Amino acid sequence: MVLPQVLLLLLLLLPPSPLVTSEHLSDDVISWVELQGSPLSHLLLDPGSGELYVAGVDHLHHLSSGLQVLSHSSTGPHLDSPDCLPPILAEDCPSARPTANHNKLLLLDQWEEGEEGQPGLIVCGSVFQGICDRRSLGNVSELLYATSNPVDTQYVAANDPRVSTVAVVITTQNKQEAGRLRLMLVGRGYTSRGPGDIPPITTRRLAPAPPPRVAFSQEEELGKLVVGSYSEYNNHFVYAVRHRAHVYFLLSRRDMWHRKEYRSYVARLCVSDRSFYSYVELPLLCRGGYNLAQGAWLAAHLDRPALFVTMAKGQASTPVATGYSALCIYGMEELDAMLRKTQEVCYSEAGRGSSGQEEAYIEYAVSSKCLRLPQDSLSEYPCGGEHTPSPIASSRPLSATPTVTMTTQLTAITTATEAGHTIALLGDKEGTLHKVLVGSDWSGQLYDSVQVDQGSAVEELLLDKTGEHAYILTSSKVSKLPVAWCERQTDCQSCLSLRDPYCGWCVLEGRCSRQHQCLRHTKPNHWLWSFQTTNQCVSIQSLEPANQSRDEQIQVTLTVAQLPTLLGKDTLTCAFGLLPLQRTVVMETTITCQSPLPELLPPRPKGSDHLTLPVSLMFGHVTIASTNMTFYDCGAVGTLNTTSPCMACVSSVWACNWCPLDQICSSRNSCHHILYSHKEQAGSPALCPAVVSLLSSSLVPTAFPTALTLLGRNMDLFPGEADYVCVVVIEGFPFYLNATVKKTDDTHTHIFTCNPHQFQYPIRQLEYSAPVYLKRNEIRIDALPSLSFKLYDCSAGQSDCSQCRAVPEDYGCVWCTGSDSSSCTFNQSCAGIPADTCPPPHITEVVPASGPVEGGVQVTIWGSNLGVRPEDVEGGVSVAGEPCRPQADHYLTSTRIVCELQRTGGPREGPVLVTVGTHRPGRASRLFIYRDPQVLAVVPAQGPVSGGTRLTIQGRRLLTGQTSDLRVYVGVQPCSLAEEVTDSQLVCQTGPSEGSADVRVRVVIGLSERTVPNALYRYLDDPVITDASPSESFYEGGRVIQVIGSSLDVVQQPIICVGVEPLLGQRVKRTSRLAFLTAKQLVFNSTMTVVVGSCRVVTSSQMQCVTPRLPPEVRVRGVWFQMDNVRIHYHSIKGQVFTYHPNPELFSLNRDQVPYRFKPGGVISIQGVGLTRAGSRGEVVVRLGDKECEVKTLDDTHLYCEPPEEQPHSLTGLDLPSLTVLLGNLQVDLGVVQYDSSPSPLPLAAQLGLGAGAAVVVLSVLVVILMYRRKSKQALRDYKKVLLQLETLEINVGDQCRKEFTDLMTEMMDLSDVGGPSIPLLDFQSYAQRVFFPGQQGALLSQRLDVPEPRRATVEQGLNQLYKLLNNKTFLTKFVHTLEAQQGFSQRDRGYVASLLTVALHDKLEYFTEVMTTLLQHLVQQYVNKNPKLMLRRTETVVEKMLTNWMSICLYSFLKDVAGEPLYMLYRAIKYQVDKGPVDAVTGKAKRTLNDSHLLREDIDFHSMTLSVLVENDEDVQPCPVRVLDTDTITQVKEKILDQIYRGAAFSQRPSARGLDLEWRSGQAGHLTLSDDDVTAIVQGRWKKLNTLQHYKVPDGATVALIPHSQMSSKGGVHQVFQTAEKSPILEEEEVRLWHLVKSSEEPDAPRRSSMRERERAKAIPEIYLTRLLSMKGTLQKFVDDVFVAILNTKHPPPIAVRFFFDFLDDTAEKHSIDDPETVHIWKTNSLPLRFWVNILKNPQFVFDVQVTDSMDAVLSVIAQTFIDSCTTSEHKVGRDSPVNKLLYAREIPRYKQLVERYYSDIHSAASGCYQEMNSTLTELSGSFASEMSSLVALHELYKYINKYYDQVMSSLEEDSGGQKMQLAYRLQQVAALLENKVTDL
Repeated sequence: MVLPQVLLLLLLLLPPSPLVTSEHLSDDVISWVELQGSPLSHLLLDPGSGELYVAGVDHLHHLSSGLQVLSHSSTGPHLDSPDCLPPILAEDCPSARPTANHNKLLLLDQWEEGEEGQPGLIVCGSVFQGICDRRSLGNVSELLYATSNPVDTQYVAANDPRVSTVAVVITTQNKQEAGRLRLMLVGRGYTSRGPGDIPPITTRRLAPAPPPRVAFSQEEELGKLVVGSYSEYNNHFVYAVRHRAHVYFLLSRRDMWHRKEYRSYVARLCVSDRSFYSYVELPLLCRGGYNLAQGAWLAAHLDRPALFVTMAKGQASTPVATGYSALCIYGMEELDAMLRKTQEVCYSEAGRGSSGQEEAYIEYAVSSKCLRLPQDSLSEYPCGGEHTPSPIASSRPLSATPTVTMTTQLTAITTATEAGHTIALLGDKEGTLHKVLVGSDWSGQLYDSVQVDQGSAVEELLLDKTGEHAYILTSSKVSKLPVAWCERQTDCQSCLSLRDPYCGWCVLEGRCSRQHQCLRHTKPNHWLWSFQTTNQCVSIQSLEPANQSRDEQIQVTLTVAQLPTLLGKDTLTCAFGLLPLQRTVVMETTITCQSPLPELLPPRPKGSDHLTLPVSLMFGHVTIASTNMTFYDCGAVGTLNTTSPCMACVSSVWACNWCPLDQICSSRNSCHHILYSHKEQAGSPALCPAVVSLLSSSLVPTAFPTALTLLGRNMDLFPGEADYVCVVVIEGFPFYLNATVKKTDDTHTHIFTCNPHQFQYPIRQLEYSAPVYLKRNEIRIDALPSLSFKLYDCSAGQSDCSQCRAVPEDYGCVWCTGSDSSSCTFNQSCAGIPADTCPPPHITEVVPASGPVEGGVQVTIWGSNLGVRPEDVEGGVSVAGEPCRPQADHYLTSTRIVCELQRTGGPREGPVLVTVGTHRPGRASRLFIYRDPQVLAVVPAQGPVSGGTRLTIQGRRLLTGQTSDLRVYVGVQPCSLAEEVTDSQLVCQTGPSEGSADVRVRVVIGLSERTVPNALYRYLDDPVITDASPSESFYEGGRVIQVIGSSLDVVQQPIICVGVEPLLGQRVKRTSRLAFLTAKQLVFNSTMTVVVGSCRVVTSSQMQCVTPRLPPEVRVRGVWFQMDNVRIHYHSIKGQVFTYHPNPELFSLNRDQVPYRFKPGGVISIQGVGLTRAGSRGEVVVRLGDKECEVKTLDDTHLYCEPPEEQPHSLTGLDLPSLTVLLGNLQVDLGVVQYDSSPSPLPLAAQLGLGAGAAVVVLSVLVVILMYRRKSKQALRDYKKVLLQLETLEINVGDQCRKEFTDLMTEMMDLSDVGGPSIPLLDFQSYAQRVFFPGQQGALLSQRLDVPEPRRATVEQGLNQLYKLLNNKTFLTKFVHTLEAQQGFSQRDRGYVASLLTVALHDKLEYFTEVMTTLLQHLVQQYVNKNPKLMLRRTETVVEKMLTNWMSICLYSFLKDVAGEPLYMLYRAIKYQVDKGPVDAVTGKAKRTLNDSHLLREDIDFHSMTLSVLVENDEDVQPCPVRVLDTDTITQVKEKILDQIYRGAAFSQRPSARGLDLEWRSGQAGHLTLSDDDVTAIVQGRWKKLNTLQHYKVPDGATVALIPHSQMSSKGGVHQVFQTAEKSPILEEEEVRLWHLVKSSEEPDAPRRSSMRERERAKAIPEIYLTRLLSMKGTLQKFVDDVFVAILNTKHPPPIAVRFFFDFLDDTAEKHSIDDPETVHIWKTNSLPLRFWVNILKNPQFVFDVQVTDSMDAVLSVIAQTFIDSCTTSEHKVGRDSPVNKLLYAREIPRYKQLVERYYSDIHSAASGCYQEMNSTLTELSGSFASEMSSLVALHELYKYINKYYDQVMSSLEEDSGGQKMQLAYRLQQVAALLENKVTDL
């Protein structure tokens, strides 16, 4: 036992790992330190020093405010066990292990002002039963107080890391001793291990304590919360705090008084109350279903104290918090008022309010009750007294509306107050910090969230002592971050947009800051709060002037809004960009300053005529407000506009003037002949010297000399004469032409004529715009921007005469004809003769070539010389003799005419003619045809209202006109064309309709409209799919999916679609991987590929779809049925997802290329993997050559098929046939097969050699026989006789084997009739009665207490006291151990007492479970030193039967919801199969069974027959067909008839076969009552055979009826002398022995008159008939598998009871150092499969209201034994001598073993911690079954055992010290006095 100590020593000697890792983020906003001891649980701040203390697992850290580690201490691990009391010694505590020390409490112990003492740190952990120590604040490794040998009163914290503990330190007046008393009030949850008597709230004395007191001890005079049941009141404490004169605890637990739901409570105590008289608690209601408190903080809100609580929604009725949470705030005044009201109602009004409703009650199951004390009791005793009731609880909750709700679980909270506003800081489970501003009405606004430690829950939140930073504790880190990041915003707008209640803009300091950081925040407009949306930044509203010339310096005036008030010494300045500051003059909101000097201004931007500078109003170096001011440059205005600088200058937005002589634009006005800005002189742009227009024609032909004439204005401003030049720019190249000037009569204008020039341009287009301007010397004269002329080329784009003549006349273009060619030229350039008229029209193409006789289609005519304008062809177009009206908007000059075809009288054909003017008409080469299209039929005639149906319209001449002219309508909905239209057919797809209707199908071509004669298209309701199965397929596809629904035949072509996408990492191979799929199957989009399979509609309600083939490298995204426009996803049908599985693997028959040898008459066994994963026997086809190999059976690894008798022919070139397996699209060739139809030829030498060898062997044997036998001749005769008998037997065995094998293969999987009515599940009371008290007829659970009425009240009082005694764990364990120690206490008594205890404590299953686990631990202690593997093997103790009952209660719901259906299906399958064959009514043996000892081995000739049973209904008699056997006895026939008539009814609800007779009604012969035994029975010696239907010669189809047994006497039928028993052999009469099918084996006599053949047949080896076992096994295999899988499946969470108990066994094994996994496996097997499931498998009548016969029981026993074998760890080995039952399932048991091992492993690997969930479940079960059982009867029965062993029980209680303290013996005496009605020595 020294091993744990060695391990601990090794742990302590390990080199220490780094304690911390710290880091500061790059922006210096968040800093964090990573500490050892994950998960860290507590964070504490010393308000005096600002230092931090952090506690976690095995580590305690001391940090500075900057997160530097100041000191550290290791607090674990320690050698410990929660089941042992410290000090821990390995030899005294076998379960002790090195245990991690989880910190449970971390408190600051500081002395108040005026008190003397050293402050310290209180640290409590989970080891050593939660003891505490006191440490130095300066160095946490320095212990100020610790105890190495604590007493039991010093156990403070919970010893379970999962159970919460909170505490608060108080100082109060010491009434007994002088001075002040320093105490710690501790709240802790209930722990199931260790001392179980520690109250939820206790008071502890703090160190130092005066002797003989000890620190942290729980003393009687200090007070505690008394609780009646610790386990029921399992409080989860969240928070503890002192407020004024009270201490408050926040906790959550199940409401034991009312609705049993989990709620949160606030409990309050007076600080001065040492007796807990003042205890009162109040439920908290956070509206919206938020019921579980997660964190809390007490703080002031608007100067009123309030409790801030983060609440979460619970998961169902459990204490597990979900991800939905809220912040609720409760005012302390309201809270205290309700608590006072609750006390007052309980003190003075007996707990009833003014309305009479209960408002207060006594909690925690104590004997106190609310009273009617005087009304002033509360004011007299505000903290209660000995006479006042306690502990008090309120029935009415204090409600609050959530301040804020979130979809993440909030785990921690703290609050801050900033500028009078309350801010809540919330931490969540994902490591995020949320900030919420709390309004005056308790509403909240989330304004920021910061990710601190992603994925790690925030455990605690604290503010530093300045309130500027928050400390966040997560699993392994302590992080520090500012509560606000105001400083990061550098301008007013971004600061105000923060909407952070901490931040605001400090105007004169120019920074975003907190309010107290802004020096003048009390002055108006100095600090602008960012959270107030009405606040706006200081801004400059106006600036005068807003722009000015950069050549001047002027005064600038600013008008400022919201200007802060200034002190007398304050000055403001103006800043223009980066230029020197300018002084200002402030007059209220108007500020003036000087603009900067011109020479200081920076240069203007390139290409711009102005410069913009920011103008800022400055306070010192702080910018208060700013705007922009523009400085313009007039000189730049002129230089930037080269075409018209004068006009640009005087028309500029700036105040610029133009000096024409100097060609300068300036803001000054000092030059001669100045032209002022348009702002000063209206119309000044018109005074500029400029060329204003082109006097000559603006059209200039190319290649023809032309002179340009320009008109100039205001040229007189230029003095003297000068040369002028015209400049023409073409394609960027200037042409300079000298110009002459002429003055006009108008003094202001001049005419300029440019020298003639032949212009050219390279672009092939009709015209080109060329700009022109004038230069005077080198000065460019202004020209209007639009001044240009058009150069044109007549030949560009005019290819024929008509196009040439279409050019406007102004251009002067003519069609010039010459000897070589004709072209379009300028008229003065034509060298030939201009044509007066154009050639006649020429038509090159007409589209379309046909049209309907009604016209209305557009005909397009292409050609040349088709007119110049639309009017030229108006009335000149005819088609087949009919005019065709041209469409002007579609006309193209000379080349295209579009006209509308007109109606004609009938079909015809003719030319297309175009006439232009007086020319002869142009004629098309092809004739145009007027056609009469016809519509003959439409297929299909119906479709869904959603559309999508492809209509095929058949007709004649449908391709009339163009396809664009063709429109199809179904009713009023268009039908879009889907394929190319032909003359005889078109295909379109229907659109959606508003509803079902019959509508016409119309085909419209132009103005023609055709409908299908005498036919309507019917819109029908969309198809609906209600079922589709199976839901699985192989990747190879080809599996048929049976689809059930309605209106399926409405669809034209349904398909099944599979959406797939490549597996992750294989997307780049998408195209190549899918290459083998046909293009028709694939539809690509951006997200997935769709593979399509075909469907076939069978009927309107049935459809078959074939799954498509998929490559294995894809993942299935979805499966749906596409039926025209109707899409139905598979998962929407039944909520089940369609699954694709990998293809099955089939193994080749041929090994080493050798043909498979097959002997006719047998079967071929094919092996593989995953054969049934997505396929069934009926879907598999096996072909051998050209014949089929009939599939007999199929499982996951084997396929058996029966080939034909003769070898089939090969379908390939090989001599031998190949065996091919087809499963859907999958086709696998397994190799060739060779029949052993004749002996394989051997060489003659080999035959001689074998013969010689055989002869030698025979001779040797004969020699040996002759040596050891004296009578050699007699031996030879005997030998020959044996050989003859063996030969005869071999022939008989061969015949029999072939017959049995045929039965096996034909009966395999034949179970089509097993489905059926609902499951007759027993109610819980009946179920519990049969499980708790098997074989007991009386219903103990529902009995009434059988005592005389005068004594009933006394006895019930005594039984109630006995019930309270049983609820004492010490009494109950002593009681059980005392009974088990008595020799007369039998095994049956042990089981009976265990069931009585189960019934008595059924309403407290949590307590029952606790007692059971305690007794089991005692049982383990007994076995651990012997052989632990034998534990729980049998039911030899009370606790083992308690375990059975406990499992039965906890698994009832699992039976009902999960395992019940497959178990019932197995029962029905067994019954169906057994009844199909003969069953011997006497011996119970059956032809169809799994049990070889119950196998009917004889070959019984029987025939199935159907009886017509007359069944009386309310009004008439209806015949009911019932299938029976002619070998059935009359009683068996009656049972089968009742099974059929009352099919689905509970067995207990149907009549008994004994009370009915079977009457055969046969025509005129009358009625004959049939009986098992009557005067007609056959008697042979002492044997009498029971009558059967065969005996009475009842024919197939006979009519029978069941009549009451009492009618026998009046009918005069044969008297029935006996009836068969339900589950026992038929009774014998006198000496006569009854038999049915076979005579009992113990009878030596055999029939003497039987033939030799019969006698030989009777000697046939019985094992031949064992093939019947195989037949039965194969038939039931699926149902057995379903039951085992339902029990051992972990896809759905296993029952919580199983997880809980397996965890308990694992913990127990670990506690006792049992490392052998086989031992734990055996424990689990003995506790669940063997103790519960085997019992249920063998006895389905425990669960269902059914009858189990002997023959069925034999089958169930084999299945149960198989389940037992599957749960063992030993290897399953079988041999020749193995029992037949084990041989049957030899192949399946290894697979079942894997199921069991996976089941155990999955439960073991799942997250533990289900204890709390188990308690919740047990509480629910207690409430659910509370009314199902009679506990008084059980208590009365239990007392009989107490009375029987009264003296021994009393002695045991009196000897126990704990029992003495609790006076258990005395209390039992009181019970005895009440129940026995006698006087005891009380």
